[in-house]
Amino acid sequence: MTLREQNEFEFDDLLGEKASPATPRYIPLAIKMRPRTLFEIVGQEHILGPKCLLPKLIKSGTFSSIILCGTPGCGKTTLAEVIANETKSKFVKINAVLSNVSELREILVASRRHPEQNILLFIDEIHRFNKAQQDLLLPDVENANIRLIGATTHNPGFYVISPLLSRSHLFKLNPINVEAIAKILKQALLNEEHGIGLMKCYASDNVVASIATLSNGDMRWALNALETIVASLPIGSEIKADDVENFSVERALRYDADEDEHYDTISAYIKSMRGCDPDAAIFWLTKMLDSGEDPRFIARRMVIFASEDIGLADSRALSLAIACFEACEKIGMPECAINLAHVTVFLATAPKSNSTYLALSRCRTYMAQNELQSVPLWLRDGHGKANKREGNQKDYKYSHDYAYNVSGQYYMERPKKFWYPKDSGCEKQIAERAKFCEDLRNQIN
Repeated sequence: MTLREQNEFEFDDLLGEKASPATPRYIPLAIKMRPRTLFEIVGQEHILGPKCLLPKLIKSGTFSSIILCGTPGCGKTTLAEVIANETKSKFVKINAVLSNVSELREILVASRRHPEQNILLFIDEIHRFNKAQQDLLLPDVENANIRLIGATTHNPGFYVISPLLSRSHLFKLNPINVEAIAKILKQALLNEEHGIGLMKCYASDNVVASIATLSNGDMRWALNALETIVASLPIGSEIKADDVENFSVERALRYDADEDEHYDTISAYIKSMRGCDPDAAIFWLTKMLDSGEDPRFIARRMVIFASEDIGLADSRALSLAIACFEACEKIGMPECAINLAHVTVFLATAPKSNSTYLALSRCRTYMAQNELQSVPLWLRDGHGKANKREGNQKDYKYSHDYAYNVSGQYYMERPKKFWYPKDSGCEKQIAERAKFCEDLRNQIN
């Protein structure tokens, strides 16, 4: 058996129609401009520099499997194709979304029967393969029947099984910097063979840089954007800032709900508020909202943040966060975005204290490491004859009968301190009151 060819059937047979005259197949600019050697790849010097491991592995051919992770458009597929060319391997590409176990088995069987073909199997979006599908690769990877390159936009530690990771070299590709993207865009404008040089369009450095900036490190997006803009202009035109601005109106933000970008962005939002940076917090909030995030999800995190990170330093925070959550439920988008922005700035600029959060954590640690204290007899419920016979509540001192509502009585058999107040915002006054009560209790005793 040999590997299936892409043209193993005729579309005429599939459609039941006579073939029409062939027309040139459209190839996107991003594909035509793909690098063909390691030297042509830009923006990944941290893994492709002269002293780096990957070029040495490629040159010697001493690798079994590789996992490439990185954001869309950073060059994972391109790098895989270059590795196949450099190692003179037969490049077999599948997509985990479209592939299945049957196709995978067929490729693996062919690789065992034809080891001379030196098959390099590239699996795009390998995180989409379930555990059973990934397990299927292990024997052939282990026995070097195939060399695997898996590409993923996700954290491989969460989505690639441990046995496969342990047999692979892991390389992280960075989003491509603006300067590198701008350099390739200029080449595309001039290159008549692989680029769009035949259109004779030109642009200033500032305009090219603006397209590169809008791409967010995605080379594919940048090249496709340039091609679309040029296609809308007459031959020999200058690409102006207005042309880029009109195109960018429809730009979609990169944001995958319930996946890495979702969690990374909410993490950045929370950390920005914790770090008292309202501008950064508004930025991440806007990104989430404009990407279609559920505003109630953001509001729920606000409610948690109000107690975890602000707490007693400004008790208004929790009330405002709860009010914002209710506004999101009752009003919805787009108007509730105003409420979210309002409370985001308040939470970011409020004084911070996590003393109550730490107190809870200390108490849980104490209870896990020590014998659980019983409720003291004087604090137990005294209702009912049986409880009274047991002596429940017999020696309880009613706090309102004493000055400053402090009786001096202890409320644990073995008192233990968990809450240590901070000198932040309103908590300073709360701490002074707590210290006064503690000193008075000790004085009475």
